[in-house]
Amino acid sequence: MSRRSRSSDRWLREHFTDRFVQRAQSEGWRSRAVFKLEEIDRREKLLKPGAVCLDLGAAPGAWSQYAARQVGRTGQVIATDILPMPELVGVQFVQGDFREQEVFERVLSLLPERRVDVVLSDMAPNLSGVDVIDQPRSLHLAELALDMAQRVLKPGGDALIKVFQGAGFQELVQGAREGFGRVKLVKPQASRSRSPEIYLLAMQFRLV
Repeated sequence: MSRRSRSSDRWLREHFTDRFVQRAQSEGWRSRAVFKLEEIDRREKLLKPGAVCLDLGAAPGAWSQYAARQVGRTGQVIATDILPMPELVGVQFVQGDFREQEVFERVLSLLPERRVDVVLSDMAPNLSGVDVIDQPRSLHLAELALDMAQRVLKPGGDALIKVFQGAGFQELVQGAREGFGRVKLVKPQASRSRSPEIYLLAMQFRLV
């Protein structure tokens, strides 16, 4: 059996016995990732009733699903991804790459100008399993998310962005500190211990 086959078998065994996977299925969430956001939101109170939220790399939609519940009918959730995402009540979805001008403008058309309260990004590259390939790709996505946040957040707004630690990571954190009043790094319990992912939480955006 190849290394890839052994790795895939191990992942499948862990996935289907994972308590967060089982809980997500029993509670009707689209993926286990919801519990990462839930834990952070419970501590930091990011998503409040009436808030405007932009979810980057949203598919399959668990974060948008949770955000829509938290902001309620008076709030707004806009989601975007290059992948399709089944419809969610309370979520406006734009499919496409937001780096492309047409897609970017479609997203902006749904956002009240400079009135976004929270930007979320659980984006991750297609993983190769090779750190020197995966980490730079993840860093690039995190940089894109941080740039987008700084374009659309209102003063005092917050961003929660997934990133893998490695080369360029400290520079990303420093860049966030230049634009936000509070920056911290969090690793929720639902993040698998062997995963290099960590979440950059940038709060109190300063509009320059």
